[in-house]
Amino acid sequence: MGRQMRVLLVDDEVEFVKTLAKRLEMRELKPDTVYSGEEAISYAKEQEPDVIVLDLRMPGMDGIEVLRQIRQAYPTTQVIILTAHGTEKDKEEAEKLGAYEFLRKPVDIETLVDKIKGAYQRKLELTMSAIAFAEEGEFDTARKIMENKEEK
Repeated sequence: MGRQMRVLLVDDEVEFVKTLAKRLEMRELKPDTVYSGEEAISYAKEQEPDVIVLDLRMPGMDGIEVLRQIRQAYPTTQVIILTAHGTEKDKEEAEKLGAYEFLRKPVDIETLVDKIKGAYQRKLELTMSAIAFAEEGEFDTARKIMENKEEK
């Protein structure tokens, strides 16, 4: 990998997110952390993370709204929902909006690391195939890939 994977953790439980960040750092990931949906959106504008690990229930802007805005603005950024309170309806909504994965707290750290790496791989594949199609002059196809509209 040419550059460090950019991972953003978004959760209003400050102690939880700091502990999670430390545990990921011990596994060679270097996540940044923010504590609200609004902060996640402004961080994304500046940094455009590769993978976002996102809580659903936060004061202010909730995780579903963050997911919706991120997917529109940064279609290759992969979002993993990590929640203690998610319902089946939340899961369906998140999947419909293009979340890479929906995990429940407490999560096994190795599982989370695997999901983050898988999500990053997916981002690279989407980016590479969009570039390849664009180079061939297939801009519509490239755009569809970037918008993540291709059939699963």
